Parts: sequence; structure tokens; C-alpha cells
Amino acid sequence: MLHSSNICYQRVLMPEIKKVSVALTGEQVMTLKTAVESGEYATTSEIVREALRDWQRKRELHGEDVQRLRQLWSEGKQSGPATPANLRKVRQKARQRLQKTASRQLAHVG
Repeated sequence: MLHSSNICYQRVLMPEIKKVSVALTGEQVMTLKTAVESGEYATTSEIVREALRDWQRKRELHGEDVQRLRQLWSEGKQSGPATPANLRKVRQKARQRLQKTASRQLAHVG
């Protein structure tokens, strides 16, 4: 740690930065330049790094979704064979739940 007056700075090692070449359309390049020129971002690299972080998070969430679907599929299979359903009764119950929910929401508003 470095000490300066009453402020304490902790040394943080930055990851090694590597340059890559990416092919973009003219429209994409203009979008990047416009964002930098407007002051929204400091550099085009900053935009690309943010987009990459967003993409990584999206992939992570997708993986979690797939895992959850597999779990639900397994639970469904373990619950036994499917039984015939009376669609009229299913719709009727769904409408009743919907009306009950709507009534509660109106009660909170009023």
C-alpha cells in the first residue's frame, strides 16, 4: 500500500492488455466514433470491452437458464406419467386466479 497524506492507495495489478483486430461494418465504426465524440465513452476500446462484458454475462445467464430447464425437465420426468387434463377446468381456474390477482391490485391502488 502507498500512503499519501491521509489517503491510502492499494496497488491493484491491471490485467495484461492485448490488442486484437476486429472487422466491423462502416455503420458500426460510425456508431463507435459517435459515442466517443459525444463523450459517452472515452475510447472505442472502452465500448468494445463493455460489450464483451455484457456478452459474457448474457452467456452466463443462458447457461443458468439451460441448467434450470434441465432440472425442471428431470423433476417433471420423476413426477410420473402425464395425466389427461380438462382444458375447460384449467382455463376456468386460471381465470379465477387472474381475477383474484386483479382484485388485490385494485384494492392496493384504491
